[in-house]
Amino acid sequence: MDQFPTAYDPAEIEEKWYQRWEQAGLFEGGKQEGRPPYCITIPPPNVTGSLHMGHALNHTIHDIVARYKRMKGYDVLVVPGTDHAGIATQVVVEKELAREGLSRHQLGREKFLERVWKWKEEYGGIILHQMRRLGCSYDWGRERFTMDPGYERAVLETFLRLWEEGLIYRGYRIVNWCPRCLTALSDLEVEREEEGEPGFLWFVRYPLLEPVGDERFITVATTRPETMLGDVAVAVHPEDSRYRHLLGKTAVLPLVGRYLPIIGDEAVDPRFGTGAVKVTPAHDPADFEIAQRKNLPKPLVMDETGTMINVPDRFAGLDRFIARQEVVKALEEEGLLERTEDYRVPLGRCYRCDTVIEPLMSLQWFVRMEPLAQIALTVLSENKIEYLPPRFLRLTIDWLTNVKDWCISRQIWWGHRIPVWYCLDCNAGRWQRKRYGDEDRYHFSEDARPFAALTTPLSCPDCQGTHLGQDPDVLDTWFSSAIWPHAVLGWPQETKELSRFYPTDLMITDRGILYLWVARMIITGVKFAGDIPFRTVYVHPTVLTREGRRMSKSLGTGIDPMDLLGRYGADGLRLGLIVQAEGTQDLRFHEERLEMARNFGKKLWNASRFVATALQSGPCATWEEALARNPTLPEAWIRSRWQRTVLAVGQLLDQNDLASAGMTLYNFLWDDFCDWFVEISKPALSDSTIGPFYRATLRTILDSCLRLLHPFMPFVTEELWHRLHFPSQQEPFLMIARYPTFERDHIDEEAEKKMAFLMELVRRTRALKADLGIPTAIIPLVFAGDEPQRRVLEENLWWLRFIGRWQEVRWVAFGQPVPGALSESVDGAEVYLPLSGLGNLSKIRERLSRQLSDVQKESARTRSRLSNPQFLEKAPQQVVQSLKERLAELESSQKVLQARLSALEKFSSEPNPSPS
Repeated sequence: MDQFPTAYDPAEIEEKWYQRWEQAGLFEGGKQEGRPPYCITIPPPNVTGSLHMGHALNHTIHDIVARYKRMKGYDVLVVPGTDHAGIATQVVVEKELAREGLSRHQLGREKFLERVWKWKEEYGGIILHQMRRLGCSYDWGRERFTMDPGYERAVLETFLRLWEEGLIYRGYRIVNWCPRCLTALSDLEVEREEEGEPGFLWFVRYPLLEPVGDERFITVATTRPETMLGDVAVAVHPEDSRYRHLLGKTAVLPLVGRYLPIIGDEAVDPRFGTGAVKVTPAHDPADFEIAQRKNLPKPLVMDETGTMINVPDRFAGLDRFIARQEVVKALEEEGLLERTEDYRVPLGRCYRCDTVIEPLMSLQWFVRMEPLAQIALTVLSENKIEYLPPRFLRLTIDWLTNVKDWCISRQIWWGHRIPVWYCLDCNAGRWQRKRYGDEDRYHFSEDARPFAALTTPLSCPDCQGTHLGQDPDVLDTWFSSAIWPHAVLGWPQETKELSRFYPTDLMITDRGILYLWVARMIITGVKFAGDIPFRTVYVHPTVLTREGRRMSKSLGTGIDPMDLLGRYGADGLRLGLIVQAEGTQDLRFHEERLEMARNFGKKLWNASRFVATALQSGPCATWEEALARNPTLPEAWIRSRWQRTVLAVGQLLDQNDLASAGMTLYNFLWDDFCDWFVEISKPALSDSTIGPFYRATLRTILDSCLRLLHPFMPFVTEELWHRLHFPSQQEPFLMIARYPTFERDHIDEEAEKKMAFLMELVRRTRALKADLGIPTAIIPLVFAGDEPQRRVLEENLWWLRFIGRWQEVRWVAFGQPVPGALSESVDGAEVYLPLSGLGNLSKIRERLSRQLSDVQKESARTRSRLSNPQFLEKAPQQVVQSLKERLAELESSQKVLQARLSALEKFSSEPNPSPS
């Protein structure tokens, strides 16, 4: 047999096995037509990205499922790919240009796009390489990019079909606008601090046109006083008794003099500020909706760069934040600033450049969502798609029920250019060249008449003129990714892959993109591909810091999973992460779990090395021969525990409860197999009668467990499987070996019950020795139990003496006193440890007394914290629960230690103490 290294080094085996799997074509889907298909299309990460902790968890889940299904006999296809990430990629390349003293405008659109493609080819594959290091068994030959030619055709086809149905329009709406990137952003591209950012709430007096009794002003509160220059009304809640008498009256806009109606609208929150709010329709989404309902004007007072326009001369041309200072100063000068308060402002920032986002009314392209949302609502109401956890189905339905039209245009260059053209002749007077920053663009008015085409048109379809201008905007990245499941399988062509693998089986995602992405994929899948895009949506927890904070490089709370992979290996990272991904909404990351997983890999390595040595050291029976005889109790027990594990893990994986499946395997292998059966096997292997059968059991169960564990820890299991010479012609790799199936015949409840009794005896005697400070001593025992207990103990003394380090066992009748001994009760039986011959008992008493004192002090501290009302009110629930559990442990330890000391005191006070 080959040399079996004593130490487990992940770095030595991971690259080797990944290359072998890939070279053997084991990742390729669609090659096993006789098998049932199983397909996952991964959420395409940004081409600019590198693996973060959320990705690490997401792709660990993907690969566990893929490997499990492959071993279960499915023809598995996992399609990888990346998203072109319009704004993110453009910003990266612009920064690169800036270091060279250039801008994209100096290059021009065409040359700039060439530069972006070059960057993509050089750096765009980093995150995919990192997925390989994690062990992801994806079909890399089918890798897709959201701007490759086939995918682009699918995007444009989608747009054209929506256009032809009248579901795409151009109009003014409030968007998230980045004044630095000069583009609209989706909600997901806007980053917000949960608690807001430090700022101010200014309370401004708006004079009433005509006093009402003694009232001369109505005071409103705002966090953005510069936008008040665009106010068109003051709004209050219609049921707010403080202002009901002012409804229908008129206020005067400070600094401008415009008359403002005082109106009632239920959207107003009476608890904010004074309960009276300014209405600035062009610069606030809620105000825009109020203006729509009340038919109010919508004047813009800020342009795309954040510069003030259409305002009094004092403020015209100022940057928005300088204008804010000037407006506050002017209000103070006129005595209209009532007061200023500190306030946590819910600011949004551009996810790429960190610029404060401006809600801005802008002429954009939109998709009418209400009729499309009904498509998704129908399939969801019919339970055609399962959500895990189920609560996310209800949340998705709520979002779709209240969905707003979708802004799909972005004012950048990198992306799918909107396939809309304007005839400059037919639209004479409806267009102009307009400057955006350093860039000249065609600007077409809202009433311009465009037309859409799949390819670049040569002439106008109406007048046949050739003076055409294409809309300068590109499509929202989420528009192209919304067709991902069917587009990567070949749609709009009727491909073999689309026919075989669509609908796909599983969509694995974070809750943050359930609406922006998952819900929209359901819409496009049903509408264009004719069926749901996936059968199950698996929503995994969001990875947070141990303290529950968002992981972020900018906040200094980010953790690089590649650093963790270097320290713990891919297998350690995978298992350590997945066992933390329980059914909760958030995962508070604990690195100790990765250390636990790495140590588990070492334990498995050492156990496998022991089995390899055992198989080499003597004859090994066949599994059939082992099953044909009456097994010893440990054999019957381990077979039963093994099969319960096979059943439980399979059921948990089928339910996508990967965390519980991983912990079930961990517990069986660490406790039952390694700590107990491997140790019990040591004396058995030297017995020529039972040794060959123990070798067969070790070999069979370890083979099975490596198969069970492979989806979680693919590298170490493949390595061990080959070192143990388990492969065969039919199963050359563990990765494609048959997954174990449950065999009920091996379940033996009686054997489990008996072993549980014996194992608890060993644990209790070990605890006694540990308390006495003699953990490694070989000791005599006295046992009192019923006849069945005595019989099972006698039949298994051959391994109990070895495991428990027992010198001899004497028997006494129930109730017979055993002077000078410490005792423990196990299932009605009593086990006694005679104290004579154990050395200096006074030192043992001193040691136990110190332990008892420490336990009592910690108990008092813990009890004090739990009796503090302020602590109970402020502390997280899990902290309180943890302290309660700790207190219960301490109280139990205190009772045990007190009993030990009492027995020692009694023994010391007896004349000539000795066991009977």
